[in-house]
Amino acid sequence: MTDILRIALAQLNPTVGDIEGNLKKAREARADAARQGADLVLFPELFIAGYPPEDLVLKPAFVEACERAVQEFTADTADGGPGVVMGLPLRRESGLHNSVQVLDGGKMIGERYKMDLPNYGEFDEKRVFQPGPAMPGPVNFRGVRLGIPICEDIWGELQVCETLAEAGAELLLSPNGSPYYRGKVDVRQQVAIVQVIESGLPLIYVNQLGGQDELVFDGASFGIQADKSLAFQMSQFEEALIVTTWKRDGGTWVCAQGPMSKIPQKEEADYRACMFGLRDYVNKNGFKNVVLGLSGGIDSAICAALAVDALGEERVRCVMMPYRYTSDESLKDAEDCARLLGCRYDTVPIMEPVEGFASALSNLFEGTKEGVTEENLQSRTRGTILMALSNKFGSMVVTTGNKSEMSVGYATLYGDMNGGFNPIKDLYKMQVYAISRWRNEHTPPGALGPTGMVIPQNIIDKEPSAELRPDQKDQDSLPPYPVLDDILECLVENEMSVDEIVERGHDRELVHRIEHLLYIAEYKRRQAAPGVKITRKNFGRDRRYPITNKFRDRS
Repeated sequence: MTDILRIALAQLNPTVGDIEGNLKKAREARADAARQGADLVLFPELFIAGYPPEDLVLKPAFVEACERAVQEFTADTADGGPGVVMGLPLRRESGLHNSVQVLDGGKMIGERYKMDLPNYGEFDEKRVFQPGPAMPGPVNFRGVRLGIPICEDIWGELQVCETLAEAGAELLLSPNGSPYYRGKVDVRQQVAIVQVIESGLPLIYVNQLGGQDELVFDGASFGIQADKSLAFQMSQFEEALIVTTWKRDGGTWVCAQGPMSKIPQKEEADYRACMFGLRDYVNKNGFKNVVLGLSGGIDSAICAALAVDALGEERVRCVMMPYRYTSDESLKDAEDCARLLGCRYDTVPIMEPVEGFASALSNLFEGTKEGVTEENLQSRTRGTILMALSNKFGSMVVTTGNKSEMSVGYATLYGDMNGGFNPIKDLYKMQVYAISRWRNEHTPPGALGPTGMVIPQNIIDKEPSAELRPDQKDQDSLPPYPVLDDILECLVENEMSVDEIVERGHDRELVHRIEHLLYIAEYKRRQAAPGVKITRKNFGRDRRYPITNKFRDRS
């Protein structure tokens, strides 16, 4: 029986489906852990596959390839170095399982299956996996009985941790794939503390890192002592392998050594999540660079800053596409923004193509008044130009609509909605302003962009406008953004009734109007580019409303 156990946490960034690449990462991490004297390396949930693999696990060849890769890794452990807890999908007689295998001494010494399959928000594991056939027991690793609850096993109500404790577990190791939303670190720690209270055992929580489509896995792995205190805290949004030292003290395992990293708050966390999500989406999908329309407004400016911070100035191209309604102020602001960021800046006037469309349609439009249709021709011309640049040079188009606009349909299909990815899709307008101010005062860790101001102050200060008609302001069509954002947060995040929103001080007629706009814009959101999840309820994975929908809250 050992009284000291050195456990390495591999807070790493796998790529879904890249089994060979993920195995290579795992081998490098184990070698690093060995150099640091670790006894055991704990990897995040389904690491060899990448999380979430979604319907990939329904392909037998994929599941078989994952198991073969872990069998190769098992052979590595015959070298007498650290053992491994590795996550992978496994097909057994009881079904297809979200699983872990414990590897040591060249053998697989334990296999456990996830019991509580999440089926809410961004998770739909019940669609592809079956729960384990029986509650798991501990795995004996070098004389220490380890309980290994997998992710939702500590979040749900099946009492997996309590069962493990009753079966003799001494220490809980929980591999997780827990995506970011604002304030998530505190939520995770409270969940872990509940399990520590119920089981009486310390808990080690390792979380995946990296962007996967809309989701950002932020790491921030941690441990909780048996007395409910924080044992250690790893960094957020940073790949790391750290070794924690655990000692047996009177029958209880206590963390004697581990880091205490500072966790970023509010605007910093949101900004870094958006930057990280954009970087991984571009890099993991093989794009060499990105292009975006830089209008002189706040949304495109913050997206340009995020792109430069994520990818570097040499991989970002900004294009100003002025028309007759584009102000001199916007021309100057866009050029100043590109200059501060150091990225390429081009100007492509759109007068000729817009007038060409208008001329081609003039006979069909004869006798009608000019309005939104003609305004949208400007936006769609810009969208076509950006997509042409994308096709010609292989650049991914970054689209720039915020959550406030996407909520109420203040965006043009096949125009400003064109693009491959939207880093601010889940940020309301006032949150866009907040992270813009933050970025002008701070340079986030890992950013490739310049220090100091990157968004001209005038862009932040001026009244927002789409500039599709003379003297146009956003507030001609929408209420002030602080009002709009509060109503939308009530409707989207909190599913509040009209009566409840009115009680907060909002005008009833306005609330009804915003609710109506929210519902009728669903068809646009279904065609929108993916974007980073920041709030508890983003459009798409978390909020799935029907397009055809006649319900309105008439209270």
